[in-house]
Amino acid sequence: MKGFFNRLVIIDVTHQTTQVQDIDDQTLKMYMGGKGLATHLLLKHNPPGVDPLSPDNHFIIGLGPVTDSLIYGSCRYGIFSKSPLTGFYAESYSGGKAAVSISRTGYDCILLKGEAQKPVWLEISDTAILFHDAENLWGKDTYETEDQLKALCGQKDAAALVIGPAGENLVRFAVVENDYWRSAGRTGMGAVLGSKKIKGLVFHGSQQREFHDPDQIKHYSKNMLKKLKNHAATETYRNQGTPVMVAGLNNAGAFPAKYWSRGTCDHWEKINAQSMKDRLNAKPRSCKTCFMGCGKYVTINEGKHKGLKLEGPEYETIYAFGGLCMIDSIEDIAWLNDICDRLGMDTMSAGNLAALTIEASQKGKINETYTYGDAEAVADLLFKTAKREGLGGLIAEGIKSASAEMSMADEAIHVKGLEPAGYDPRVLKGMALAYSVSPRGACHLRSTFYKAELSGMIDPDQIDHKAELFLDFEDRCTLFDAFILCRFYRDFYPWEELSKLFSMTTGVEFSKPDLKALASRITNDTRKFNLREGLTVEDDFLPKRLLNEKLENGKGISADELTQMVQEYYKLRGWNEKGIPQGEPGF
Repeated sequence: MKGFFNRLVIIDVTHQTTQVQDIDDQTLKMYMGGKGLATHLLLKHNPPGVDPLSPDNHFIIGLGPVTDSLIYGSCRYGIFSKSPLTGFYAESYSGGKAAVSISRTGYDCILLKGEAQKPVWLEISDTAILFHDAENLWGKDTYETEDQLKALCGQKDAAALVIGPAGENLVRFAVVENDYWRSAGRTGMGAVLGSKKIKGLVFHGSQQREFHDPDQIKHYSKNMLKKLKNHAATETYRNQGTPVMVAGLNNAGAFPAKYWSRGTCDHWEKINAQSMKDRLNAKPRSCKTCFMGCGKYVTINEGKHKGLKLEGPEYETIYAFGGLCMIDSIEDIAWLNDICDRLGMDTMSAGNLAALTIEASQKGKINETYTYGDAEAVADLLFKTAKREGLGGLIAEGIKSASAEMSMADEAIHVKGLEPAGYDPRVLKGMALAYSVSPRGACHLRSTFYKAELSGMIDPDQIDHKAELFLDFEDRCTLFDAFILCRFYRDFYPWEELSKLFSMTTGVEFSKPDLKALASRITNDTRKFNLREGLTVEDDFLPKRLLNEKLENGKGISADELTQMVQEYYKLRGWNEKGIPQGEPGF
């Protein structure tokens, strides 16, 4: 089928062998690429109940039919596995430039299995797949690793996906990095690579996808740029990036602060988008095939971190360290962001766990002393976590284990072992549903439903029939992950535009009902994977603390309200009251 290579490569890391398999057109029509195809392959190849850090857990790199095209927002790749953090479905996505080089190898999916006897890095091209010794790279940070791998490869257009010390030491929220600051950031995918002793993967080649109507794609993208490059949403992302949300969420009373005990913080103006422009001279940076420039390249010009340059911090990093940990310096938050990137660690989980540790210290649950606002102490904890030293060894196991060992399980905020994003569900009640039913844990990106509630599309307090609009958001986001497209183009690619993209790239005509059926199929497969791994209806729920504690503005959500939304969601999905897809074999 056009838009695809129709090729999957299975790489056995244990025996250093490869096998190329054809992917038939019918499979691609059923599942598309990206998340759809990868989930199908995980169900086929992953043994049920597999230990996520064992050789038998598969790691999949996936692309979509728009990859390496002129379609804006298309330069993204996805990675898929079973999460060592949650024990359930794992998916992470990253932008930058890497997706093009991955595509040029001529594969739609790359599946890794097994475990190397000693550290290796893989060179994957359109002519060969080579294993190289990586023992001299073990222990190096992500920046240095990426530089060295590209130099060793010697190909000008090569891209590298790498892990840092956190991934090597199997920190359960380790990430995979590319282009220095682009992270496939959640669910611990860096630990999966670390368990296979893969320090990095380098991609290069000259294969080009054949699209159904390249002239139409060129014309479509040209018109899109002309029409939308100065759109209000584009200007907001270009000028302020995701940190614009700091002001918006504080105004809404939904900015999580002081480890989820408050919905605002007094120092928000010191850590918002304007402070990044004023203090860090933030400048826009774009992924390939993007006109938004939501990334912010910053420079610290004074103080103890003077001279530090990086891309970031994003809103979620600011909320985690600036809100939950109450750090009131944008320079310190940028510094902590840089530490996490170098170590190869998820800033959201790291910030949540640091705040939990502070709270545990304040309550006398641990011997170590931590206080809110102490960036130096948080930095020290990050390094200890990556090295699994002292208390860091406990933090490295993730929030479920760490909170239990600290006697903080009742205070810990997570769903399925993954901490929420910076949108308090007691104010944005649709996000309560989003966090509860997301397959990878308390995720905001599987639906981005905060957009609907903050923009006034639907009342944040509404409970009745909220799942209907939520389902529409979730289905479209699922297709974004199958194409693979950037979430920030959600305003520009409604259903009819997605139909056009599929037609232009593949030549297959899919109506909105066809696309919704495809999204539903992918969602059911994802659910099937989690049910196979032991998911129950009790896992689709918020922690008791969020249901029992109200914010300072009096906002809260009850267990009954959440149950109503979850059950309505199940019904609309065609699942029974236990969240099991009806008619699925084996359930």
